[in-house]
Amino acid sequence: MTDKVIDRQTDILGGTPVFSGTRVPVRILIEHLEAGDRLDDFLDSFPTVSRSQAIEVLRRAKAILAGSSGEAAA
Repeated sequence: MTDKVIDRQTDILGGTPVFSGTRVPVRILIEHLEAGDRLDDFLDSFPTVSRSQAIEVLRRAKAILAGSSGEAAA
């Protein structure tokens, strides 16, 4: 699966979903937020991830939790 926000390929971290164009796993964003870090803290730590990518991942997660795939708006 590849799109402009998330990339998942077996030759990149064994298929772990990463932010497209990076080797930063999407789960790292969630882990930072769970630890109480601000989005800006995460982005400062991982400058290869754009703010728009991070916000889109959070929007998709919100849509999934709300019971909508959110893909129609992507």
